[in-house]
Order: sequence, then C-alpha cells, then structure tokens
Amino acid sequence: MEERLAYHSRFVTVRTPAVVKTLLEVRTLMALGRYQRATARPSLIVTGPPTTGKTTTLMEVGRTCHLAERARAGHGGSQVPVAYLLVPPGASAKALALEFARYLGIPVSGRMTQAQIAASVCHTYNTAGVRLVMIDEIHRLNPRTSTGSEAADFLKDLTERISATFVYAGIDVTATALFSGTAGAQLAGRAGLIDCDPLPVVARTSTSAAGAGVTGSGAVGGARGRSGNDGSRPGDGPGDGGGEVPESGAGRIGRGRGANNTEGASRRDGADGSSRRNGAGAGRSGGEGKASATVLSRPFRETVAAMGKALDLQQHRPGTLVRLAPYLHERTAGRIGSLSRLLRRAAITAILDGSEKVTRTGLDAIALDHLAEEHYRPRIPARRTPRTNASARRSR
Repeated sequence: MEERLAYHSRFVTVRTPAVVKTLLEVRTLMALGRYQRATARPSLIVTGPPTTGKTTTLMEVGRTCHLAERARAGHGGSQVPVAYLLVPPGASAKALALEFARYLGIPVSGRMTQAQIAASVCHTYNTAGVRLVMIDEIHRLNPRTSTGSEAADFLKDLTERISATFVYAGIDVTATALFSGTAGAQLAGRAGLIDCDPLPVVARTSTSAAGAGVTGSGAVGGARGRSGNDGSRPGDGPGDGGGEVPESGAGRIGRGRGANNTEGASRRDGADGSSRRNGAGAGRSGGEGKASATVLSRPFRETVAAMGKALDLQQHRPGTLVRLAPYLHERTAGRIGSLSRLLRRAAITAILDGSEKVTRTGLDAIALDHLAEEHYRPRIPARRTPRTNASARRSR
C-alpha cells in the first residue's frame, strides 16, 4: 500500500502542449547558444495564470535536458548540466547571488561582497558545465524599485557571464512590472514568451436541419465524431458520442445513439424527415432547432486519458476518467495543477478507504484549492432580509 500511496503522491508528468512546445524551444535555444561568442544569449519565459503547470513544465524540461546533455557529452561531460532556483520574495541582487551559490553548494562567507559572490558563482557554473539555468517565480522581480532594479541588472550580468541558456517562469509576467524600466526592457528584448494557459474548452453548437430533429446525446455524439475533438478520427462511424471512449485516447468508439438514430428517425418519419404524426418539418425535437453542447478540446481529453491510464487502482475501469472529462474541466477550469491535485487525492483516498476506484461522488467530495472551488462553487452572499416595522419596534 505504501508504495502505491507514494506513487500517486508523486504521480506522472503528462506532456501537455505547453511542455512539448517549451521543450522544443529550450533545446533550440541551447543549441543556438552553445557556441555563441556574443554576450546577448536569447532566453525564454514561461508565463500564465496560477496552477496552470508552469513549474511542472520547468521541471519536466529540466529533467529531459539533463538526460539529453548527459547522453550527448558522455561520461566525461558535465555532471550538473541543469540548475534550478527560486527568486526569493523582495529579492535583492545579493540575495539572488546567494541563491545561485546555494544550488551548487558554493561556500560563501559573511564578509564576501556581492561582486566576490558573483565571481565565484560564474566561475563555478562555467567549470561545472551548467548549460541550462531555470529561474522560477520571476514575477517577484520588480525593476521599478531600486532593489528590484539592481537584482534585474545583476541577473542580466549573470546571463552574459555564464555560458548557459536562461529560462524563467512566473505568473502573468506581462501584467507585472517585470518588463518596466531599463533593466526590464533589456530582459523583454532578449526573452521569448510561452503562454501556459488553462487547457481550453471548445464550445460548439450543432444545428439540426428541418425535420432532422435529433437532439441530446445522439446529436452531440455526431458533432464530436465529425470534429474529432474526442480523440476519434473525423467520421469514425455511427454512434460517435454514445459509446465508451478508452483512456488511451485512440478512436475506439462504442455503439450508441448517434447517427443511427437519425437514420431511424428518417425512415420512420419519411424521406424528407417530416413526421407523419406532427406534420411537415417536425422531427423528434419538434422542428428546426439547435442542440448546444460543450465539446472539450483534444489536449484536455488526452491529458485526462493519460492520467487515467497511469492510475494504479485495482477496481479502476478504463474509460472512467474520459467520460468524466466535462466534469473534470468544470471542476478545475482546465488548470493542469488543479486537475493533477484532484486526481491524486482521489486515488489516494480510494486506496485508503478500500474502494480502489475514482468515482464522480468521490471527486465531488474533495475540496480543491480556493481558485478552483470559487470557479466551481462560487460563494453567493446571503441576502439581508429587510426588517419589518414590528421587529424594528421590538429591537428598540
């Protein structure tokens, strides 16, 4: 049991579109700057709202680049190709220098000046062969203040003296003061941006022709099959929305109430789809109308499918999480951090209570972070009932 609890606590990292894009961009920048002699090496900033997987993206990119650099250089190459550190709150230039020194265990005495620490950091990082420096919580840097401006200048100095690619992550950096001032403008002029946004939901409206009149699960299923948003190929056949979608996201679709019901309705109601009982132009929905359905984007469904496939629960049935994908998106607003936390907690709870499966009831019983809960269950202020004249007189 302990091994499975530990596994679900760590869980897996799913390669979302943001992870794939960031990894490709980082490896390109590393190759670009490997033999560059000019000082202005390009960098990258991963930005987005909270709980959208920015730190997870950074960690996965760092792990992949670490393994790739070790494989490229062989046994005689760098033992520390990747460094990761956090910007401390209200960071000064010296505080940043100490963070760089702490990561590689560089000895620092209280009498050392900032310039001496910086010289030791640059020498050690270049000697150790660090090729990628990842700096998280970059939004804490505020170049508008004197302390923040000195820290930003110090960081710029390090990017020119350390032969490595710098990648940053922060919350909505374009809405902060990070790019303000001279130092911020220099950072903006060297860094590209990758948006790590919530995985989207695609709203699509399916319009039924006069007399076609199939609304509900059948019509929605047909729309999903044609668009391919559920992981199936376009036009995968009848009943696209009514069957079971496997966790793997491959297009195996079960038999359901989809296009077949439309055909059946047409045979019963006439070649032109008009109902014999209700008159021309009247189908099962009672005439021409629209069936609105929320069709989830492919990246979110594939992310849910990958996480469902990774669950180690004895009673877990394939397809369970994919069928719950609309609910999961509603619970988490498409934020990968909230989604991972929800499923990990549900799996650990299932192990501890012996149910060994993730259910809608179990998921709904879990309270997530405040941001996700406010999205799913917004707090409605209680109405103040007006006091009657009688109660007002009694209170006096």
